[in-house]
Amino acid sequence: MKKVLQATAASAVFATAFNPAHAAPITAVPGTPAKPTIILVHGAFADSSSWDGVARKLVAKGYPVLSVANPLRGVDADARYAASAIQAVKGPVVLVGHSYGGMVISKAAEGNANVKSLVYVAAFAPEQGETVAGLANRFPGSTLGQALADPVALDGGEDLYIRQDKFHEQFAADVPAAQAALMAASQRPIAVAALEEQTTGTAWKQLPSYFVYGSADRNIPLEALRFMARRAAAKDVVEVKGASHVVMVSHPDAVTKLIEEAAAVR
Repeated sequence: MKKVLQATAASAVFATAFNPAHAAPITAVPGTPAKPTIILVHGAFADSSSWDGVARKLVAKGYPVLSVANPLRGVDADARYAASAIQAVKGPVVLVGHSYGGMVISKAAEGNANVKSLVYVAAFAPEQGETVAGLANRFPGSTLGQALADPVALDGGEDLYIRQDKFHEQFAADVPAAQAALMAASQRPIAVAALEEQTTGTAWKQLPSYFVYGSADRNIPLEALRFMARRAAAKDVVEVKGASHVVMVSHPDAVTKLIEEAAAVR
């Protein structure tokens, strides 16, 4: 079922009462069937604070929440890192990934019996052998390439950033300009190699999956997002009209609601 939500002028602000990026790993508060632990995995050009609005709402509802600091070095390596976080958590888990984080959760969930469902937030849900670059270019519409700064050489590879003067329009068009400027300044780079690495992770074939994304996403073409949701036979798809690539920042209510739906699956 697809729900089309009308975008509003109001946008979420960064959470101040709870910042999952600074929280200790949640192992002492195990998830339960009614309230599984929600593990959030950010994508490229973002950090754990991008989940603050969603995390604050989930915590207020009684869910244990853990936001993973995704290294953004490579799909396989990042998935192993995320898998270690999953294994440290007691009880059932709902695994949530944004953008490139979808590649990570699709691999990290494999072999982890405590993961009960997957939520893809403007995220890639790959088939075996696919890459971020290949999926993003499968359909026309992405303007990300035009917004990238020149690659930065690092440790024998190259890192990519979005130009700060292009960040608001490209990445977070429905977020207030001042907030987008802070996001641009604190963005995490992704290794070029990560975008070109073929994945073997397809956990969406074994686990119930849920998709939420914006109709005005400029990083991943809308048709690509729809295609991946259909291919995964998603249990539910929420398309937020007018929302940007960071739909979890601008529309935390819609994202939180879908995560709760995924948490309720038996």
